[in-house]
Amino acid sequence: MWPFDDPSSARVRAPSRPGTARLAALALFCASAVLLVPLERFAVGGLVWALSLVLVLRDPQPAFRRRMGTVLAAVAILAVTPIHTGTSTLHFFTLGIPFLVLVAGPALLLGRTDPGVIRYRFFPEHFHWRDVAYVAVSVPLAWLVFELYFRVVNPEVPTHWMLPAVPNSDASWRLFFGINAVGIWDELFFVTTIFAVLRSIFPYRLANFAQAVLYASVLTDMAFTGIGPALVFLFALSQGAIFEESDSLVFVLVVHLVVDMFLLSAIFNHYYPGYTPIPF
Repeated sequence: MWPFDDPSSARVRAPSRPGTARLAALALFCASAVLLVPLERFAVGGLVWALSLVLVLRDPQPAFRRRMGTVLAAVAILAVTPIHTGTSTLHFFTLGIPFLVLVAGPALLLGRTDPGVIRYRFFPEHFHWRDVAYVAVSVPLAWLVFELYFRVVNPEVPTHWMLPAVPNSDASWRLFFGINAVGIWDELFFVTTIFAVLRSIFPYRLANFAQAVLYASVLTDMAFTGIGPALVFLFALSQGAIFEESDSLVFVLVVHLVVDMFLLSAIFNHYYPGYTPIPF
């Protein structure tokens, strides 16, 4: 057991200086995420993923092997998951089941062997005004980003979500619940799971960078093309930062749901200008 593995501690944190082999394993993990998920270069991506796995398996610490092996397994599952914005009942299952496994699997496995690594704390132990300020700033910032992204820079992006030509209640509600469900999953997976696991074996900046790479990779594969990967990457970094400070879910979830509200509004306004099928 490592010095930072005390289950009674508030959080499981990594030593400050990882070795060269561990840094290489993390770099290969990031590269494999980009190659396998959005780019779908399965041959070279699989090779890069395997090289990372080899370095992980050669590590002398069982805890590092378990934790890094968990995030590598997540990348492998994402590589074969049909990630797109469809709202059919079949797609809810083909996407929802792997997404559920990606959240529940690491929590159950590491919960038995590495307690304290993945924790679901909704409210912070200590209240800080800077966390509230982050949420407050996110509202006008999210609105501005979507105005620029969807209306000016990449106006074709809203078409990645399909809606009928005439407003339809069933299609609108499916989109509403689908986007919000994925938004909640994003924070449970990328922040509470991937970032938390990486944070237990790497310093904060490295862990946050790596989770942001995976975050941007998945959302690029889903719909956010154009300058979307850069925007998602910056958003993921900010979400990791607030989670590091607050050690709670409430702030990252509220911010993400605010962002999803503007996302839905932008999509509906693209298809039905001046008409919003679902009140916000």
